Amino acid sequence: MNVAAAPRVAVIGGGPAGLMAAETLAAAGATVEVYDAMPNCGRKFLIAGLGGLNLTHGEAFEPFVARYAGRSALLRPMLEAFGAAQLRDWAKGLGIDTFVGSSQRVFPSDLKAAPLLRGWLRRLREAGVRFHLRHRWTGWDDCGALRFDGPDGPVGATPDATVLALGGGSWRRLGSDGRWTAILAARGIDLAALQPSNCGFEAGWTAIMRERTGGQPVKPVAARLAPSQGGNGRFHQGEFILTAVGVEGSLIYALSAELREAINRYGHAELQLDLLPGTALDRLSAKLAVPRGKQSMAKHLHRCGIDGVKAALLRECAPPEAFDDPAQLAATIKCLSVRLFKTRPIDEAISTAGGVRFEALDARLMLQALPGVFCAGEMLDWEAPTGGYLLTACFASGRAAGLGAAEWLAAMTPEGGKR
Repeated sequence: MNVAAAPRVAVIGGGPAGLMAAETLAAAGATVEVYDAMPNCGRKFLIAGLGGLNLTHGEAFEPFVARYAGRSALLRPMLEAFGAAQLRDWAKGLGIDTFVGSSQRVFPSDLKAAPLLRGWLRRLREAGVRFHLRHRWTGWDDCGALRFDGPDGPVGATPDATVLALGGGSWRRLGSDGRWTAILAARGIDLAALQPSNCGFEAGWTAIMRERTGGQPVKPVAARLAPSQGGNGRFHQGEFILTAVGVEGSLIYALSAELREAINRYGHAELQLDLLPGTALDRLSAKLAVPRGKQSMAKHLHRCGIDGVKAALLRECAPPEAFDDPAQLAATIKCLSVRLFKTRPIDEAISTAGGVRFEALDARLMLQALPGVFCAGEMLDWEAPTGGYLLTACFASGRAAGLGAAEWLAAMTPEGGKR
């Protein structure tokens, strides 16, 4: 490589991680070419923002980083360097003000993703970043050149460094299809299998349940994974939706990693629900123990706050004998077990777990087996709940990969070897 000229970097993937890597590298003086298989960049970013772009989260750093569970320690330095506060400042630099909502989720002031993305792409082009759309990466040729299927046929590229930011395996129609796993696996890269994350689950409802409750919200309610399957015992309050085949929604997404791993280990997951999180067990027991006389069980439960979809859930999942004993019925309402058997298909998931294991990377996010190739974003083996955590880590890891690539390029001699 001739270090007298600006180093050339290919960034493959035009989502938040790839664009942040491109911006970081352009600021470091590299000539950057972004390749994306879709007709425009940031398609998943735009779709995710249709209901209001949840850019990041306003909670304190320690609980924030803890949301990444087993990968918290590895993501910590990236998030310390570019976390929620830095992301909000960065957005402000694009002319996008943000605000913290009642749930501490952070949104652009107009709630829209499109103005932010337009401003960002304009700034990238002004910085000299070039974009090659409808270019699907197909791997490397025998000489080590990148290969793409472009709109006019095969295309090759020989950059000095490459950043891969190809997303996970969900939302195939938006370009995040996981095809890259086969390419990297063929090169011996250590990968964890892609699995659904922030996803729905199937429960095997009866026909009556499928027909009468699909699409209805359950709220307020609290949920947890059964302690017998490794749950920590704490109920989390929120809401979810009953589907024709099972459950989905924000409360389920928050537990999806635990539920999925329980299914992987035990063949099913025991989701435990507190149908009346605002009512103490002893008070509920006392109300249920009041003789109901000629009143139906449905009306008796209604007086206690159980009706509609909650009553349907109780009838579906409670053992029949629970309705004969007020104390047992109260205990069942406060801890109703719903058995889940499988995740919904990966293409329906909001995000994916799995991908390039951190053990395959060095501290700069460079693949140890492929010097000069860096990875960022959701294609790395981490996962997080919805609420801005996914986007924040994509931005942070994209920046880290860009800095890592810039550092690696700066350490190259004119002959192309490391100093």
